[in-house]
Amino acid sequence: MKRNKLMAAVLLFVMAISAALVGCGGQESSSGDTIKVGINYELTGAAADYGSTAKDAILLAFEEINAAGGVLGKTLEPVVLDNKSDAAEALSVATKLITQEGVVAHLGPATTGATLNAVPVVTEYKIPLITNSATNPDVTVDPQSGQTREYVFRTCFIDPPQAVVGAEFAYNDLGVRKVAIYYDNTNDYSKGLYQVFKETIKQLGGEVVAEEGYVEADQEFRPTLTKFKQAGAELIYIPGYYDKVAKIISQAREIGIDVPFLGADGWDSPVLAEVAGPEALNNTFFTNHYSPQDPDEKVQSFVKAYQEKYGSVPASFSATAYDAAYLLADAIKRAGSADPEAITKALAETKDFEGITGKFSFDEKHNPVKEISIIEMKNGEQTLKTKIAPSN
Repeated sequence: MKRNKLMAAVLLFVMAISAALVGCGGQESSSGDTIKVGINYELTGAAADYGSTAKDAILLAFEEINAAGGVLGKTLEPVVLDNKSDAAEALSVATKLITQEGVVAHLGPATTGATLNAVPVVTEYKIPLITNSATNPDVTVDPQSGQTREYVFRTCFIDPPQAVVGAEFAYNDLGVRKVAIYYDNTNDYSKGLYQVFKETIKQLGGEVVAEEGYVEADQEFRPTLTKFKQAGAELIYIPGYYDKVAKIISQAREIGIDVPFLGADGWDSPVLAEVAGPEALNNTFFTNHYSPQDPDEKVQSFVKAYQEKYGSVPASFSATAYDAAYLLADAIKRAGSADPEAITKALAETKDFEGITGKFSFDEKHNPVKEISIIEMKNGEQTLKTKIAPSN
């Protein structure tokens, strides 16, 4: 009996020590020859188009990095988990990656809500997180304290600059003065872009002649679009996601609205042209992180490699995810260590990183400072119209 109690005590002690070690999060390296990196993305569910293309780009980058000798003589080992496009699941995935898999860094999620849910976990365990497409400012800055979140970074620009650039493009390049705004009233991404675009266009001297919100369940947009037409709108700004945007533009063209439409990076998906139809998208534009038509040699090399591996043209979130993977490898090299704290410090000190989406440095809020591309849709294909640096 005493021996059984002693054995039980020893077992409990060992289990406690094991749990403590796991609870420390990522270690210097998960094994002698590999560096484990968590991949927390929306691989199924409503945002699967964003998450899957990002995951594919990261795996491509890791293959290239490992084929070139890896990092610090070690192989990058991706640990891929699906958060199912669910913010609560993103928290669970982040926890598992850190406490069970022992990753030293965390890539993803794609959406703002999911990323914000992962933030407390990476902060608690001091594991650096890089999101490639969560554009809400709150992702890297605590809105309550105003403090930069120490362990959170992104390779995409944030929402306000692209709304500013969009308004400047509409006013200066397209020459419009009267605009209507149709935004998703249930989505923080859309509402944030709407507010900044509205303020900027008015500051430039333009006029918002009509504005209205829609909700996720809406399928019929013609009545609102008719109001916009009657109000004399010379351009309609839709800061939404591709699925609804495609239906709105398609219905607008059906009722004879031929003015330009303008949007943001949420438009970027092959589904946009599939649903709206190539012709309906002519004379439409959106702000984005890059263009696959950019003649830059680095961009074209990436596009070719992605197409050869996956059979499709990489979207903007593929490019920002590819940048996230290479940025992480670069930070580990500069840190000279796979220790999460050392990687975090190196990330914060990033200057003039040469990415697919342009050369960038991190500002004090861990946001990349870089140009924004204006994409024009021509017969269903994306073309690079111009690049604009945000004025503020």
